[in-house]
Amino acid sequence: MDSFAETAAERSGRDLHDYAALWQWSVDEPARFWRALWDFYDLDDIAVTADGQPLADDADVLVSREMPGAQWFPRVRLNYVSAILRHADRPGAAIVGIDEDGGRTEVAWSELSEQVAGFARTLTDLGVGVGDVVAAYLPDIPEAVIAFLGTAAVGAIWSGCGQDYAPEGAAGRLAQLRPKVLVTAVGYHYNGKAVDKTADSAALADLLPELVAQVVVAPPGGGGPPSGTAAQPGSAQCRRIDYAEAVDHPGEPFEPTSVPFDHPLWVLFSSGTTGKPKGIVHGHGGVVVEHLKAAGLHGDLGPDDVFFWQTALSWMMWNFQVAGLLCGSRIVCYSGSPLYPDADRLWQIVESEGVTYFGTSPGQLQASRKATLRPGRDHDLSALRTLGSTGSTLAADLFTWVDDNVKPGLPISSISGGTDVVTAFAGGSVGVPVVAGELSVRYLGVALESWAPDRTSLIDEVGEMVITAPMPSMPVSFWNDPDDERYRSAYFTHEWASPPPQSVWRHGDWVTVTDRGSMVIHGRSDATLNRHGIRMGSADIYEVVEGIDEIAEAFVLGVDGPRGAYWMPLFITLVPGASLDDRLRSRIASEVRTRLSPRHVPDEVIEAPGIPHTRTGKKLEVPVTGILAGRADVNIDPKSVDDYGLIEWYENQGTAHRW
Repeated sequence: MDSFAETAAERSGRDLHDYAALWQWSVDEPARFWRALWDFYDLDDIAVTADGQPLADDADVLVSREMPGAQWFPRVRLNYVSAILRHADRPGAAIVGIDEDGGRTEVAWSELSEQVAGFARTLTDLGVGVGDVVAAYLPDIPEAVIAFLGTAAVGAIWSGCGQDYAPEGAAGRLAQLRPKVLVTAVGYHYNGKAVDKTADSAALADLLPELVAQVVVAPPGGGGPPSGTAAQPGSAQCRRIDYAEAVDHPGEPFEPTSVPFDHPLWVLFSSGTTGKPKGIVHGHGGVVVEHLKAAGLHGDLGPDDVFFWQTALSWMMWNFQVAGLLCGSRIVCYSGSPLYPDADRLWQIVESEGVTYFGTSPGQLQASRKATLRPGRDHDLSALRTLGSTGSTLAADLFTWVDDNVKPGLPISSISGGTDVVTAFAGGSVGVPVVAGELSVRYLGVALESWAPDRTSLIDEVGEMVITAPMPSMPVSFWNDPDDERYRSAYFTHEWASPPPQSVWRHGDWVTVTDRGSMVIHGRSDATLNRHGIRMGSADIYEVVEGIDEIAEAFVLGVDGPRGAYWMPLFITLVPGASLDDRLRSRIASEVRTRLSPRHVPDEVIEAPGIPHTRTGKKLEVPVTGILAGRADVNIDPKSVDDYGLIEWYENQGTAHRW
């Protein structure tokens, strides 16, 4: 970051060594900022222009600031994979794969380009090319990364889904794309068990009628399916190919296909908790420049780093983890439960792999705290220099726990972004102080503000999170949305009290921007807790309640009833051995009253059998609130929920409540 700031200062003629000044320049002059980043990472080496002439003025970077529709680098052709393979002459491992049962594999940098080229040649032989779709139904394994890179290398479009989805749930996403090739795995290990996915993979293939081939990944070490399973049956209408054969495909020297800057790289899907999952399309070039900025500058990743973010193919953090390769870093893929055999599992990996940047979730850190772990005492974490967290707001007390029990002074990057932009809007950044409970900075190039209903920009007050200028990794489009109607509806149709002069991206979160430029996320603005006209985000409640030792997880809802009635129940799950009694209820009320607001003490505290989440771990506040309010228009896709059986239990809670 310091080196880039020097480059930017020379370009701009400004003193940009203070982060706030650098950020302000990046949003005031976006074309010059992104051009500076382009040159800083020598992207001319992997790109060509349509007329063979070098990039010149600002119009070669950003044609218009209109959203949606901003066009970035209009004359450029490139390929995401070229930006990775320029590191192929590096020594050592590019990708490490670790299985829950202890299996470990490596893919060296020297092998990476050969395997990517082999997979690409296999796709070409199958008739897969520019604009076709390759779908994946896989755990987080190195083979998934290589299959993705081989897909992108030929200009085809990638879309991945974790194998925790049932076939129908996966097809609800992937079938929209009409893929020609499906990549599956025989199975994986989770919570100490071998999970056989042969039948599910075959069932999914049968739900994708335009497949020409199914590529099957065998278990680590080969030898066929996990014990007790049948051979992969394959699909009647498509060819079955072993993954090992697909990557071992010699041929003519291979170069990735150059495609336009905004050519689709991958399709990610919305959660589907409020209807059919929406396919969100991102382009090659936008992802390259955004991920180099987020991972390379803000994450400070480089060739000496080991990047491990515990994730799954259904979550955008899998896509972001691959960005480590863009920076020349080694990445670690882990297939298994983060809490098996106990909450120490991921810390063991951080030690054994010499991880320098470890990304996790507040849930995993909370589990570590409640298990009274002391990773810094029990493991050699000397290589670790940054801890990242996302998925939900990281409570202030977990910052303190990390400092006390992981590594004193360890920078914590709590980030917030999403599938929508496949990156972070805000988070930590090298050289910027960390304040417990806050996201340290708005990321470079992200014109993020907190707005009042009349569009007043707020400082140190809660408002709607908006992005007022385009980012290169904003969606190219939504899948099957030719008029951009659903795209505009998702982000740009909010009715402000005072209409803005041009479209702004409303993200749907309550946020406070501090006078230091940091941020506090308070939760979804469409799930606001509004008691007596006083708004509060659910994240504020969770920070207080989930810090109580007896409570495993909390779920708070603000439910509107008839004739202005309002019900604010707090549902909790308990740690083993704890019980919900009057003492615990009183403590919850006291903590909320004294640390937050007496107006937001829950009306009831109810022990629940579980908390419903999306497949990527987000609590289902909005749809469950609608269910408890008795609304008939709530439409939850059962395949998008981690435990759909809980929904009936919550429906019964709404029915039992008497207004």
